Amino acid sequence: MKPLKRPVRRTTLVVHVAASAGWLGLTLGLLALALAAYTSESTSMAEASYRSMEVFTDWLVLPLALLTLTSGLVLSLGTQWGLARHRWVFIKFWLTLATTTASALVLRPGVDRAADTITSGGVVAEPRDLLMGPAVSLTAYVFMTVVSVLKPWGLTRRGRRLRVSTSSRKVVDERSTRQTA
Repeated sequence: MKPLKRPVRRTTLVVHVAASAGWLGLTLGLLALALAAYTSESTSMAEASYRSMEVFTDWLVLPLALLTLTSGLVLSLGTQWGLARHRWVFIKFWLTLATTTASALVLRPGVDRAADTITSGGVVAEPRDLLMGPAVSLTAYVFMTVVSVLKPWGLTRRGRRLRVSTSSRKVVDERSTRQTA
């Protein structure tokens, strides 16, 4: 992919940071609602919490997750960081993909089942499961935020190969452009 031009890169970066922060905040809200439902003695409080969680997971989680994943992918492919050049970018990509998949296949159906069960007068079988999903996700998002800021671990094997081939190409290019005589 060609490098992104500065205005496009900056816009994509703003979209990525805003979507990521929104996803992190939404997950914190889901954790608070799950905790309220889990600790509440009131069925109406638990029902309201599960219904609120259902609205958030149905309308906000997947769009924010997909926007974060897409903008991160565009940034990695359109900048010097690359998708597989630096370990921190590679790990963030796979964690984002895993949390997006878990949100779609585990969190949303679990919240929908809990909301339907409690609305029909039943008891939610494992309310702890609805607490663990957002807790694990929040931990992953905070970890990815730290990794984004600190950029640890250096280059991947592919990144080291690309750096060596780029630097050797520069040496050859510099020699070929020298003036002689």
